[in-house]
Amino acid sequence: MALYTIGDLHLSFGTDKPMDVFGGGWVNYVEKIKSGFQLLEPGDVCVLCGDISWGMQLEESLEDFLFIENLPGRKIILKGNHDYWWNTVSKMLAYFGENNISSIDILHNNCFFYKNAAICGTRGWMADEELSAGQNKKITAREVTRLRTSLQAAGDAEIKICFFHYPPRFKKSVCHDIISVMNEYGVQKCIYGHLHGEGHRLAVRGMVEGIEYEMASADFVDFTPQLVMT
Repeated sequence: MALYTIGDLHLSFGTDKPMDVFGGGWVNYVEKIKSGFQLLEPGDVCVLCGDISWGMQLEESLEDFLFIENLPGRKIILKGNHDYWWNTVSKMLAYFGENNISSIDILHNNCFFYKNAAICGTRGWMADEELSAGQNKKITAREVTRLRTSLQAAGDAEIKICFFHYPPRFKKSVCHDIISVMNEYGVQKCIYGHLHGEGHRLAVRGMVEGIEYEMASADFVDFTPQLVMT
């Protein structure tokens, strides 16, 4: 058994937004994802760090979910900024059940466990210059509350790993409120996605103030899930 992660699959089987149009590493990306997942065994777990499907509603994302369902291992998903299909957890789980999707779980105001590690997280937030300071503060506070709820569910787990879509820390900005909560609960590792192309150079990786940071955007990791722990 092993725990893996990857972010930003940007699947579009039900819409006309294939990422191949961006060229470079994105060309033939769906086949690369399928190939990358072949290293997983049935008992493995992979956390998907948001931006999973371009669908606007659950129905538009169904073929994307079925593609993920047919990849090896158990998948745990969290919300990204482009996951417009996202709904209440109860509606998403019901929709998965109606369509015989059984290998996808949802990380939202909760946590999951892998051996002695707690899998925690939320979408996170990066300040948006198009929003007012008050709006950014409100969204950040909401994400902080969700993160705290997730970490509280972890209890006294020996290892706490936080997964986000947005990076809590990168070379242009730091979300002190989110990092403060991670420090409060003794988080050892933080994994995020969201950054693409030239944005890769802004990624913060490695140990910073007691937390190990890593980026898992699909185009950064060559569309191959990255090992978190065995």
